[in-house]
Amino acid sequence: MLSYVHRPLRTIVTAALLAFAAALPAQAQVTLRAALHSDLKILDPIWTTALISSHHGYLVYDTLFALDESLQPQPQMVETYDVSPDKLVWTFTLRDGLAFHDGAPVTAEDCVQSLKRWAARDTVGQKLMSHAADLAVVDVRTFRLTLKEPYGLVVQSLAKSGSNVPFMMPKRIAATDPNTQITDATGSGPFIFLKDQWKPGEKAVYVKNPKYKPRSEPASGLAGGKVAKVDRIEWVWIPDSQTQVNALIGGEIDMIEIISPDLLPLLASNADIETRVVNRAGRQYAMRFNTLHKPFDNPKVRAAVFMALSQKGFLDANVGDAKWYRECKSLFPCGSPLESTKGWDDKLTGDAAQAKTALTAAGYDGTPIVLLHQTDTPGHNNLATVAKAQLERAGFKIDLQPMDWQTLVARRAKKEPPAQGGWHAYFTSWSSVDVLDPVSTSFLNAACDKATFGWPCDPGLEKLRDQYARETDPAKHKAIAEAVQLYVLNYPTHVPLGQFTTPTALRRTVTGLLTAPALAFWNIEKK
Repeated sequence: MLSYVHRPLRTIVTAALLAFAAALPAQAQVTLRAALHSDLKILDPIWTTALISSHHGYLVYDTLFALDESLQPQPQMVETYDVSPDKLVWTFTLRDGLAFHDGAPVTAEDCVQSLKRWAARDTVGQKLMSHAADLAVVDVRTFRLTLKEPYGLVVQSLAKSGSNVPFMMPKRIAATDPNTQITDATGSGPFIFLKDQWKPGEKAVYVKNPKYKPRSEPASGLAGGKVAKVDRIEWVWIPDSQTQVNALIGGEIDMIEIISPDLLPLLASNADIETRVVNRAGRQYAMRFNTLHKPFDNPKVRAAVFMALSQKGFLDANVGDAKWYRECKSLFPCGSPLESTKGWDDKLTGDAAQAKTALTAAGYDGTPIVLLHQTDTPGHNNLATVAKAQLERAGFKIDLQPMDWQTLVARRAKKEPPAQGGWHAYFTSWSSVDVLDPVSTSFLNAACDKATFGWPCDPGLEKLRDQYARETDPAKHKAIAEAVQLYVLNYPTHVPLGQFTTPTALRRTVTGLLTAPALAFWNIEKK
């Protein structure tokens, strides 16, 4: 009995909540089984930008603001906020009744510490905090952000919907060094992560948080009332796309996050299954450079890649059906306010001769380029192989190294030379809403060691990003964005490789899936 009394209160409360969920009659529990695009191996959505970790984060954590279905920022954990007339002081008050999974109330201290950890890793957070004079607690539910000068993206920054998302964590967890992964998934979100049932390579399990207090508004995108309508969620890892489809048809799983377009005909005539595009804004493919090591430490060698690559090859090999993709010679997504082809008309043409001439002029010495090649992510597993063929035609020597996505996620954090376990380039995709402008585009962060994997270091690019962030007149943003687009032709940080949308498939017994830039599991019902 004494050992029970002296256990930390949060441990006791967490155990009680889990016992409550486990005690529900088996026949009363509703379990949603989903096959996602990747296996979950990293629990820290601040340490990594991996999309699967963000999906995990949306289940177990909550956010101060969130984007609705129209991609407009809305208060989420925040009840009210106000701005001083000079636009330098922003005061935020939390909703009453917010609590973490361990029973502890969510406080302003938790939020301040969470924002500081997020801002140490995330490109948007870094830029926001570089303009902040102070971030301080006012009282138990209120905190204040004081700026050095007016900043045009405060609420937009706090409503960031993609990696890294500013999830709110308990202060004791958020105090972890930003460069060290957290392993405690205690949050205040609508679901609780069952770490003892987590089996990497097999499944991840979440149960409904019976103490979660949703907002009163209807769910919209990632905003509004996050009402958990199933008791249990199981992410079942099935690496083979065809096997996923067979499991869906057979009723072994309820949904597949991403269906390869070539498999859609298998589902088209099945009355029990429907497909839809959840993220209507789509995604942008990208090749990311590591600027630390030869030859990509030389911007002129990186610029030759812009000439060597052609988007259509990547889109055909990884998406296939042109119905689902779009070539786009713009740094920022086509269809977005900052879309522009200025300076890019003669780039991404796949002109091997032009690229070879540029490569020779840049002094390329034949160093083999280590391309990290993910083999297990639908719609991405042919990116590196297409690049290999196109780059070799231009005169690059390529060392293609296959691996699963989660191994790649771990390896891309290494700064060692490629011969010692490092890398030269890898391929990924971003939700279009994550790359809408120079500040939100993580790959444009050129703040050296503070930048994300690849670590570009260029004060000129950072000056342009600061200029964009300080500008409070949206009408002037387009000109600054075009200046950034021209700048990166001489200092490339990454190469955009076209846009695409991904259909999600689900059994018709599942309803309520929201249209959102990330996968939202609340509001889903299963008959």
